[in-house]
Amino acid sequence: MSVNSAEQGRPLDVVLVKGGRTKIRYEAELVADDGTRIAVRAPWSGAGVRDFGFVRFEPGDVFTEYYWRDRWYAVKEVRDSSGGLKGWYCDITRPAALSGTELVVEDLDLDLWRSADGTDVRRLDEDEFAESGLAETDPEAAAAAVAALDELEAFATVEGGLESLLA
Repeated sequence: MSVNSAEQGRPLDVVLVKGGRTKIRYEAELVADDGTRIAVRAPWSGAGVRDFGFVRFEPGDVFTEYYWRDRWYAVKEVRDSSGGLKGWYCDITRPAALSGTELVVEDLDLDLWRSADGTDVRRLDEDEFAESGLAETDPEAAAAAVAALDELEAFATVEGGLESLLA
């Protein structure tokens, strides 16, 4: 399904599920849906500032988020309140599902960060992924998650790689 002009801009609830439970729910605006990839835009929905040490997410930041129905990841372009690009935060997830006004995404613990200038590309939360037990309970999903992280890292380490994925 592709977004027609009447659907573009409509509100959606992004529902991030982890371990079978809703981790976070926030409202976003539908930007595009080509039937495979869904793009939404949302302000930072956290309470206050979240400082990772390598980037800070704070009130006023705007996330343009890309979810795929056929890929095991989501890519979030992060901009500050003045529109300056901070970088891309990538979540390893099961393929997204859009049902009515809910975009449901299951987080698989692995993440990737790429700074705006490309000098900082880092894999995140590999310890949480190992502790999740997914490799034992669902080896196929665990393998897909690791392959997705490797794929995103390959995009992130070449100039224009993530941008080409989102074009």
